[in-house]
Amino acid sequence: MTDLFDFTPTREDAAARELQAKLDSGQGLDRNTLNIAMTAAFGGRDASGAWTQRQSFEILELAITHHLRARRAEPSADHVRYAASLAQGVPTQTVRSEDQVAWQQFSTPADVGALAAWLAQSTPTDIILEPSAGNGLLAAHVPASASWQLNELDPARAARLRIAFPETLITQYDGATLNAQMADAPRPTLVLMNPPFSRSLGRGQDDFAAVRHLQAALRRLVPGGRLVAIMPDWFSNSARLRDVFAETLRDCSVRTSIRLERGFGKHGTSIAVRLYVIDKIPGDTSFATLQRSMAIDLLDAVEPTPRTAAMTPASTARPRTGGISLMRSMRSTTPAPLRIQRTVTRNNVLPVEYQTLAQPAPLLAQTGVYLPYRPSRLEFATAGEHPTALVESVAMGSIAAPIASYVPHLPERTVAERMLSSSQLETVVYAGHAWGQTMPGRFVPAKEGVGLTLAEDGREYRKGYFLGDGTGAGKGRQIAACILDHWLQGRRRTIWLTKNEQLLEDARRDWAALGGLSADIQPLSAWSIDEPLTLSEGVLFVT
Repeated sequence: MTDLFDFTPTREDAAARELQAKLDSGQGLDRNTLNIAMTAAFGGRDASGAWTQRQSFEILELAITHHLRARRAEPSADHVRYAASLAQGVPTQTVRSEDQVAWQQFSTPADVGALAAWLAQSTPTDIILEPSAGNGLLAAHVPASASWQLNELDPARAARLRIAFPETLITQYDGATLNAQMADAPRPTLVLMNPPFSRSLGRGQDDFAAVRHLQAALRRLVPGGRLVAIMPDWFSNSARLRDVFAETLRDCSVRTSIRLERGFGKHGTSIAVRLYVIDKIPGDTSFATLQRSMAIDLLDAVEPTPRTAAMTPASTARPRTGGISLMRSMRSTTPAPLRIQRTVTRNNVLPVEYQTLAQPAPLLAQTGVYLPYRPSRLEFATAGEHPTALVESVAMGSIAAPIASYVPHLPERTVAERMLSSSQLETVVYAGHAWGQTMPGRFVPAKEGVGLTLAEDGREYRKGYFLGDGTGAGKGRQIAACILDHWLQGRRRTIWLTKNEQLLEDARRDWAALGGLSADIQPLSAWSIDEPLTLSEGVLFVT
C-alpha cells in the first residue's frame, strides 16, 4: 500500500528537482515550464485536480531553495544582484489559496532574502534560528552554520523543509511561543525572520502578530546576538506606535533600517515592508531609514555593520521560564558606556518570596483617625516603595489580616525591579489565596437574579476576592498583576469587568507596565453581537 503522506512530498520534490536543473543551467522559468514539470511529476494536469496552481508556486519556491543551496554562494552584494536577476527570471505568483491568505504565507523573495543574509553577517560558528522558515527561501542564502534551528507551523511547508534541509531537525511550533517551546534547546546567536504580519494561531486576525513573533525571537537570542527581521510597514518608531516599538526593542540597538516599497511584488503582494538589523545590546534605537523600491536599489547605499561578540550561555540547556506567550522581553539592565561585560537580567518566572508574620507587624504612628498602611502579616524579600502614601482607618488597622499561604509566580524582572509595591504584592497573594479555595457546600444558580441556592446536586463555586482599595493604591496594576500571576500558571482566559469602556486604555497602560502588550486586552465591543469570539486566550475587556 502506498503512503499518500510520503507520496505527495516525493512528487513535489520530483517537480522541484526538474525546475532546479533548469535554474542550475542558467535558464529562466516561465509559467508553461512550471506547468509541464508539475504535470509530469503528478501524472495529470491541474484541471483534473492532480495539483493546484498555488501548489506549483510552493514547488517553485522549493526549487529555488534547492538551487541556492547547491550554489553555496557567500552572502555579498554580488549575491544580492544574482538573486535579483533570479527573482526576475521566474513567474510572478498570481494565485493565492485560502490557507495562504489565512496564515499570511508570503515567503521571502530571493533578492530580499539575499539582502537579509548579507546584512546578517553570519559565521560558521553561528547557531541560526528561523522561526517561520516557510519553504526555506531565507535560510537558503546562508551557506553554512554550526547549527540550524528551522521552525515552520504549516505541515506541508515543514515537509518541504525536511527535503531541502535533510540534516536539520525541523520543529513545528507557533513562532510566537518559541521561547517556551524551545526552552531546552541551545539559544541562537543569529535570527533571520519573516513572520506572519497580522494572523496568529488561536487568535485569527491579530494586528500585532509580527510583534509577538519578534518578541519571542528576541527572548531566544543570546545577549550580543544579531536579529534580521522583515516586518510590516507600520512597525516603526512613528508617533502612533512609538511606545510599542521602544518596548519591543528595549535593550537592543538598531543597526540598519530599510523600507522596501515593492520588495514582495514577485510573490503577489504590493505591500511595503521594513527590514531591520538588530543587535541585542543596549544602545540607540533612533535611526535613519533607507527607502528604496527593490533590494537591488540599496546596494549603493547600504553596508553591513560588523557583528559584536555574542555571549555564549554557560549551558546549552536552561530551565523553562513559564512560557510567557503574551509577554514582551523583560530586560532593562543598562550598562555604563564602554562596559564590555555585563550581568544578564533573566526573565525567569519565579515564586514571589515573602515571610508570614505570626505576630502582626507593629502599627505605625497615628495621625488623626488614620494610620500609615502596612501589610500586617506579610514581609516581602523584594518590593518597591509605593509612589504615594497609603493610609487606613485606625479601626481597620487594628484588625490584622489572616495568615496566607499562597505563593504567586511573576517574571523575575517584575519583582527584581520593584515594579510592584509591598501593598500591591499583598493583593496578589491574598487574591490567589482566595481563588485557590471553594465555598463550602454545593450550589445551583438562583431562578432569578445572580444569586446561588444550596443544592446537593449542585456544583462547587470558587471563592472571590474583594479589592476595596481607594484612590492611589494602583488598583489597575494590582488587577494586572493578579492576571499575570495566573496567566503564567496556565490560566489564560480572563474577563476584566469594569465600569465603562473609557477605562480600556487605563487597563492597557497597567498591563503594559508589567510586561504585556496593549493589544493583549481586547474590548468585547470589537465583536458584533452575533459574531463568535475568536480570542482563544487573552484578556476580554467587558463593561
